[in-house]
Amino acid sequence: MEHPEAALILLRGLPGSGKSSLATLLCENGKYPVFSIDSYFTDPVTGAYAFDPYKNHLAYKQCEEQCEAAMKNGIQKIFVDNTFTIEWELEPYFKMAAANNYRVFAVTVENRHGGLNTHGITDEQLEKMAAKYKVKLV
Repeated sequence: MEHPEAALILLRGLPGSGKSSLATLLCENGKYPVFSIDSYFTDPVTGAYAFDPYKNHLAYKQCEEQCEAAMKNGIQKIFVDNTFTIEWELEPYFKMAAANNYRVFAVTVENRHGGLNTHGITDEQLEKMAAKYKVKLV
């Protein structure tokens, strides 16, 4: 199925940068889906977040599967809110988009508002993530 106006918007940035807040603003009150690895670790009833590094691969898989299902259903705009600090994290989404005729926008969200990460990531871990973060400007 061809979707000439279909867009996949990848919101990337370090924890606390405002990716989730921006996704909430852009999805038009839930009109368009927002998928995130964090969803896997968030209790749908209480909203409590409990990260388990041993299940991270399952979270990545679920997020990719949800995104692909939305593409197959012809959803016009799809948002994915993840850190995407390393290139391999982006690749499956580029491939999915190409296979389903979606245009990809990778948007880097900067923490210029002084936001705090809510996942207990240490400053040292944030620095390591920032060191690996690559932006493609050309």
